[in-house]
Amino acid sequence: MKKMMLIVLAAAVILMGLVLNHTIAKKDKAIYVAVNGDDQSAGTKSKPFRTLKKAASEAEAGTTVYIREGTYNEKLVVRYSGTKRKPIIFKAYKKEKAILSGKNMKDGEGDTSLITINNKNYLTISGLMIQDLTTDLSDETVMGIYVTGSSSHITLDHNHVHRIKTLAGDGNGHGIAIYGTGKMKDMNILNNTVEELKLGSSESIVLNGNIDGFMVENNLVRRNDNIGIDLIGYEGTSNDKNADFVRNGVVKNNRVYEISSFGNPAYGEEYSAAGIYVDGGKNITIEKNTVYQSDIGIEATSEHPKKYAENINLTNNIIYGNFFTGISIGGYDEKRGGTKNSLISQNIMYRNDTKGIDGGQLLLQHNIRNNVIEKNILTAGPSRIFIANYFSTNKENELMKNVFHKEKGKNAIWVWKEEEYTSFLNFKKASKSDRKSSYLNPEYQDPNQADFRLRTDSPAKTIVD
Repeated sequence: MKKMMLIVLAAAVILMGLVLNHTIAKKDKAIYVAVNGDDQSAGTKSKPFRTLKKAASEAEAGTTVYIREGTYNEKLVVRYSGTKRKPIIFKAYKKEKAILSGKNMKDGEGDTSLITINNKNYLTISGLMIQDLTTDLSDETVMGIYVTGSSSHITLDHNHVHRIKTLAGDGNGHGIAIYGTGKMKDMNILNNTVEELKLGSSESIVLNGNIDGFMVENNLVRRNDNIGIDLIGYEGTSNDKNADFVRNGVVKNNRVYEISSFGNPAYGEEYSAAGIYVDGGKNITIEKNTVYQSDIGIEATSEHPKKYAENINLTNNIIYGNFFTGISIGGYDEKRGGTKNSLISQNIMYRNDTKGIDGGQLLLQHNIRNNVIEKNILTAGPSRIFIANYFSTNKENELMKNVFHKEKGKNAIWVWKEEEYTSFLNFKKASKSDRKSSYLNPEYQDPNQADFRLRTDSPAKTIVD
């Protein structure tokens, strides 16, 4: 009997091992694509497929598609979803230069994208160069990567998206576009470079519609002619009107610069593009980003009447040398929505408003309420305006422990509820700033080299820490 039990046990162990090996093998399935491949081959490393279309048709849950070096003049349309344990990954093989190019694609109406993910889950796109998609048509929207439907658990990582362009005067284009027509969650845009785009009325990176849970982190966004990173609500994107807004996410450690609508045919000579923009989002943290040489550093509001950017935390960002203003909240006119229940804290706003448009360092616009503005350090730009508040619809906002950079021989201007003040004490009284708000030299390490660390003996340290 004992011998029989041992035999049965041994058989069970062997069977378990076979099942485990089969599971691992299936999970680790690999497909290879190469420009010298053949779609009639096995899709292995030594016998790769030729096209992304063929690879996508074979890439079921648990597959990694390795794309070898070369230029692929075709679109990648993802066919299948992965699962939590068996995601699908499309990636460049090792550090090879795998390029998806739209250079030879013809114009067409509607949406045209080099990578499309529609109603798919548990997918990663990694390490690809996505470039050279252009249109002359106003009714065609060109995109590098397009994620739509009810897609969830998507990661876009270490991709380089560039030269996506609309040349139509009233056209649209995106580098990376995520449109939640159905409910989306766990959307991750990480470590990408998005540059040299002509966008018309659209954005470099955009999340729009019913998106609940996201991360936009460590991206480089630069040299584009409209908004850098945009989080949008209330545009009618979602099938569910009650959930048509981006929420519960983080925008962190991104570097954004040279974002300007000036010269964009859709805007003419307006400096209106934000490096990072919340347009009707909710419960979003924007922290540790660096934004410079753009029209607006960071903006949070809603363009839609009676709608808000709500519970937005703007913390520990460095915003300098922007053309119009550093941080802006509230609607740009009284037909817009506003900003409420939000926090602006521990940001550096240094010499923005470089074009002298009178946006100052902090622009407080229409319909802002119940916001806390605290522990920020502001250095005036050429206009000498620290805070610009040209509306009287500013209600129940708190200003606490902010530091305004006092510079010898230079004047200072604060605008509060349409009244201009050149005296800090008068401004404090009008704005009801707390007694710890200060007008002094914060003593940066080397602001000319964008080193905004405070010196050891900085008098601002005890105020803003």
